[in-house]
Amino acid sequence: MTDDVLFLSGEQVVRLLDLDTAIASQRAAFTALGTGDADLPGKIMEPSRFDDSVVFACLARLSADTGPVAKFGSVNPGNATVGLPTVHAVVTALDPVTGRLAAVLDGTALTTLRTAAGSAVAVDALALPGGVEPAVLGSGTQALAHVRAIARVREVTSVRLWSPTPAHRARAARTLAAELDVPVRAVDSAEEAVTGASLVAACTLSTTPVVRGEWLAPGCTVVSVGSFEPTRREVDTEVVRRAAAVVVDDPATAAEHAGPVVDALREGLLAPGDLVPLGEVLTGRRAARTSPDDIVYYNSVGLGIQDAAAAWAVIRAAKEARA
Repeated sequence: MTDDVLFLSGEQVVRLLDLDTAIASQRAAFTALGTGDADLPGKIMEPSRFDDSVVFACLARLSADTGPVAKFGSVNPGNATVGLPTVHAVVTALDPVTGRLAAVLDGTALTTLRTAAGSAVAVDALALPGGVEPAVLGSGTQALAHVRAIARVREVTSVRLWSPTPAHRARAARTLAAELDVPVRAVDSAEEAVTGASLVAACTLSTTPVVRGEWLAPGCTVVSVGSFEPTRREVDTEVVRRAAAVVVDDPATAAEHAGPVVDALREGLLAPGDLVPLGEVLTGRRAARTSPDDIVYYNSVGLGIQDAAAAWAVIRAAKEARA
């Protein structure tokens, strides 16, 4: 059975899925959601009773010619202190016709790429046109991946970066400055990073807000990928209150999993219909920004459809490489 099954390591996933292809896959994923053409069962997330880890499972199918994809993994916040990705996972893909196992992929590399690429799609759809000077909160794998991905859809002229550990933020700043050949400044506080920024990318696992609404400049776009369960909230209530639009990857999933959204719905600050799906922005069904001064908040909890789109992009590239 395994003779024709693809087994793809993290290194192979990274080699086969360049950033532009990853971004195209995520645009396809959210467009399919926006048109109602994708299969997206509910996401499972289960905090452990033994430690601060979270186990998760996602299922999805992008299209008739790509088969079902499942991802199983774990979020381990303590990994950041020892230089490891906080998310580890495995992805399996089934043949669209027979249902036989088609591929097994490293889910850690795939998750990193698809998450940052999905945010780049959101930035391209929601942020003001022109160059950006992003404020990045976090200095780990996702923070670096986000800056690289954003640089594929916007001209990045400089970066301000903050994370709690000075050595980590300084190292991340050096890495990005060398890669992108733009000024990258490690700053001493989240407020210093965010104040005056036109684009904020929060890539942390914080359970308390690292982005405060009072710091946001008119026209700012806030992207948050760390508020993926009800106990995590990278932004405070004032961000939600000031936002002209709260955009999410999927309203039903966000209402159950995204900490700031869960809070806002419970407190009556938002109604379910206020949540704007990114896919509907991409397809023109809903608008997010109506004025250059609008503040737009995008919260992504991560969806199986993102994994499905990215996995099949990798599978296609692997088959082409073998041909």
